[in-house]
Amino acid sequence: MRWLICLFLFLTAPAFAEPLKVLAVGDSVLAWHKWTGRDIPSVMGTVLGAQVENDAVAGARFSNNSDFGRAVGFDVRAQFRSAGWDIVLMNGGANDLLGTCRCRACERELNSLISSDLRGEVPDFIASVLATGARVIWMGYYASARSGQFEGCRPYLIEYDARLAQLAARTPGLTFVDSEDAIDPSNRSLFAFDGIHPSPRGARRIGTYLATRALP
Repeated sequence: MRWLICLFLFLTAPAFAEPLKVLAVGDSVLAWHKWTGRDIPSVMGTVLGAQVENDAVAGARFSNNSDFGRAVGFDVRAQFRSAGWDIVLMNGGANDLLGTCRCRACERELNSLISSDLRGEVPDFIASVLATGARVIWMGYYASARSGQFEGCRPYLIEYDARLAQLAARTPGLTFVDSEDAIDPSNRSLFAFDGIHPSPRGARRIGTYLATRALP
């Protein structure tokens, strides 16, 4: 009789869910502070109780198609590894505008990334990741405390994010999260020394905000 009771308790005991597996791919906004564990993806993972791997690389872009660029992660798409992720957090595109057209007359590059009819390199990449069964969270860019070398990019990035938000509205499994909702460009404490990347405090705000939007 005792073994029957033990068997009943074993079969009816609540199963402990495995933590979410999150992969982050993108550029320096996601990579900033990752060596100290204070990066945006790590903060998001801590709030969610998730296992996070941050493969984002400073300087990464979608148009870097060289073998070397892919090998060291400078191609955002090459950062992705299909390994049963629950969530893939993404960003990227600003370095394409800077590197290809110097943030001037960038309509052609913008349309290559994502056109007004929502086609391009970025939608194709998102679709390939969704096909693995992962959910995708796209983190939109925020307004920086200073523009620096990205001066002139802001109008293109606003349109870029707007198109990605439209894509998310019609794509199951894709969520667009505007990091600008979490960070105030007038608050200098939220930015690193360069006025572009997030400080640990800014990364904490954005990562926490992403976590609130991560679950369906």
